Amino acid sequence: MKYPLYIFKRKVEDVLLLPFIALGRVLAYLNPLPKEYETFFFFPFYHTGGAEKVHALVTQAMGNDRCIIFFTRKSADENFYTDFEQSGCTIKNIAAYTDNKWLYFVNFMYRGMISGYINRQTLKPVLFNGQCNFGYKISPWIKNDVPQIELIHSFNTFSWIRLPFLSFISKTVMISKLRIEDHLQQYKRLDVPRQFNNKIEYIANGIQLPQQYHRKSIDGPLQVLYVGRGTEEKRVYLIAKMAAVAARQNLPVEFIFMGDVANAIPAELLPWCKLLGPKKDPAEIESIYQQAHVVIITSSTEGFPMVIEEGMANGCTIMSTPVGDIPYHVKHGTNGFLFSLTNNEELIISEGVEYLTRLCEHKNLLAEMGETNRKYAIENFGIAAFNNKYRQLFNQLRNQ
Repeated sequence: MKYPLYIFKRKVEDVLLLPFIALGRVLAYLNPLPKEYETFFFFPFYHTGGAEKVHALVTQAMGNDRCIIFFTRKSADENFYTDFEQSGCTIKNIAAYTDNKWLYFVNFMYRGMISGYINRQTLKPVLFNGQCNFGYKISPWIKNDVPQIELIHSFNTFSWIRLPFLSFISKTVMISKLRIEDHLQQYKRLDVPRQFNNKIEYIANGIQLPQQYHRKSIDGPLQVLYVGRGTEEKRVYLIAKMAAVAARQNLPVEFIFMGDVANAIPAELLPWCKLLGPKKDPAEIESIYQQAHVVIITSSTEGFPMVIEEGMANGCTIMSTPVGDIPYHVKHGTNGFLFSLTNNEELIISEGVEYLTRLCEHKNLLAEMGETNRKYAIENFGIAAFNNKYRQLFNQLRNQ
């Protein structure tokens, strides 16, 4: 379907939704917000995830008591909720009304109500959408002079959801140079007007660098760490299979998993996996990273995961599939290892064991890679640069 058809479909839907939008506007008038807000953030979740962590960092960079966050989908856990609270923003979880398939008409009314709140602000606010479907759906109902920013983490479902709403987006932030090219190619295939190319801006994710760093001990077993969810594209089972092969070969390696991954690992492979579960305390998370030697990723697709940045900052060697922007930062044999292919799972397992064997036999190489990564992270991933770029973007749009 070409771009003009996406626009036509959206306009038809807008006509059908108009009565619900009007009702929502009445509700907004009768139940106004208690105060003015300068920024409206829209996110689907606050549960454990790389995207959610980035979203929290954006709110911490830009948030204050004149900002409000709306969560629109039901979260699986509350691990990152306190990170959003640290922003100082007002938080509204409206998932009970906007994520209920049996009462979906309420979602339509909320589009009118929330857009009504935004349009009634005395001072022009900024709207920030972090891969939130609800955020896109309200965008046509926002005043034209209100800047709207979207954040896209990868080339994914939202790459298609966002198409009918491109004309309402003032700036598109992407965290991956490769994914920017993917979107530009998509625009070209669908005959999206070239003017939208210039709205894309690259801002790399930032992290809090470790307060202290202690050189890792390389005398004991090699600690291989996976951090993240157990969702399908992460293919955590490949790491578990790698652990079983390494155990059969008597390699001095421990495989550690931090995150909700228990259901992603077959029961017969669990004996070779140490599951820490989700962790919330930043000091504990940093300690786990600093004890690890290798951070591993076997994903079929990524943008540029924060796990890579955090692993590098804590002196870990990186082992990963060559997806997203990872090959821009991980150079095979220099500061980590890249698997030859993304879709050959047997090759990933065999190469992973081969690389771990090499590191077990050459501990000095392990130490050199870790130190190289630590210095690279300090130069490229500090949170200060991340915060400054977002502040510049918000200020630029606010002052237009």
